[in-house]
Amino acid sequence: MDLFTHVLVAYLVTFGLVGFKPSYLAAGALGGGLPDADALFFPIARRFPMLRHHGITHSVFGVSVVAGAGALLAPLLAPGSAAIYFLVLEVGGLCHIAQDGFTHFSVPPLLPFSEKRLELDADRAINFVTLGVSVASFYLLLGVERNRVPFDVYLWTVYGLMAFFAAYFAVRLACRLWVGRRLHALGEFDVVSPTTNPFAWLVLSEREAAGVHRTTWARYVFGRGLTAGPFTVEGLLEPPGTTRAPATEAEALAWSYPLARKAAGFLEATYHFGEAFRDVAGSWTAVWYSLEFTFFGRSAGVRVRFPPEGGPASVRRAFYRPTVRPG
Repeated sequence: MDLFTHVLVAYLVTFGLVGFKPSYLAAGALGGGLPDADALFFPIARRFPMLRHHGITHSVFGVSVVAGAGALLAPLLAPGSAAIYFLVLEVGGLCHIAQDGFTHFSVPPLLPFSEKRLELDADRAINFVTLGVSVASFYLLLGVERNRVPFDVYLWTVYGLMAFFAAYFAVRLACRLWVGRRLHALGEFDVVSPTTNPFAWLVLSEREAAGVHRTTWARYVFGRGLTAGPFTVEGLLEPPGTTRAPATEAEALAWSYPLARKAAGFLEATYHFGEAFRDVAGSWTAVWYSLEFTFFGRSAGVRVRFPPEGGPASVRRAFYRPTVRPG
């Protein structure tokens, strides 16, 4: 989830544990955001993979180390109990892990002892509903209400936010379980992927055989069933070994796939699909989109253009708007 939501949820959980204790609330909120400080390790993450994003800092071990260090340092900055500082920092970090594992962006909570991943696929990694609520909440709590309204008003705001997030996570999880239990009745699908709307989901399957990658997906909406699809697209795992231009949509998709997959690691790491189009000059363009990295109608994708006379294709990464909208 986004950093604002991580910090806000940790703040709310800390409030539930210790009440209105500003120093502890600040520490808990900080603990909720600290795991994403692994972005600072990017320059050395290739050499030390455990420091990658969603690596050791997103594990119980990493959170506990940070909480222990914070418990020693925090009382020097703001008077309080080292034990309670450890508690709120630990809980804040665990909230962060739980929220990321709640989405389709997996985390390894047992590192360095196990690489086993936690991924419930119940929400997007970045959901603009929770992001908007979190940003507005910080403005309300720290800007509009701070030292300007009766304490009871602040309390009701906090309780209201607690109720919102409890309901949000409950609805998301319940919908995810509902779709998962009915997955095979919908068709030959074995994966559920969330969209921004908790009542609209993607169901899909991926297969690799004889050097071909095959994806089938459909859109499921509560109360309406499958509203789009199923759609199937295939691509070669290795380049075709020819320099001529593709002659059909199927060839454009199949030949472009290994080029797109090589150009963008997110295609290999996320579920995806592709479309191909022919322009007036007769050349084919194929675009491969991520089914998981989408927002405002656009998806992270790779565009591959084949010259009509043959030769090397041009490859470009960007956010594109699919003709068949995935999420």
